[in-house]
Amino acid sequence: MTAQRTVIFAFKGEPMCFIHVLLNALDMQNKGMACEVVIEGEATKLLPELEQPSHFLHDLYTQVKTKGLITAVCKACSKKMGVLEQIQALSLPLSDEMSGHPSMARFISQGFHVIVM
Repeated sequence: MTAQRTVIFAFKGEPMCFIHVLLNALDMQNKGMACEVVIEGEATKLLPELEQPSHFLHDLYTQVKTKGLITAVCKACSKKMGVLEQIQALSLPLSDEMSGHPSMARFISQGFHVIVM
């Protein structure tokens, strides 16, 4: 049996929505599932905020980041949201293969299930 592979595309910039991206990514990994996270849309503006130790999601975010689960951050959306330079400074992987955005087709062609949150 092939291990299930899932990619979560996070679009919403609301912390109470984003917490579920972080929790599910960690839960899947802890249960032996391959999971990756792609940060898109308004969610890109959360990343610099989550780097702050005082943010209530900092610890969860740090776990996801440290485990290498964030595999792509949208370059176009980071630029539009005004955080591109901050994202670059965080050394998070930027993706722009689909007109400036990460491609879902890339993940689907690799056998990933796509979840959008």
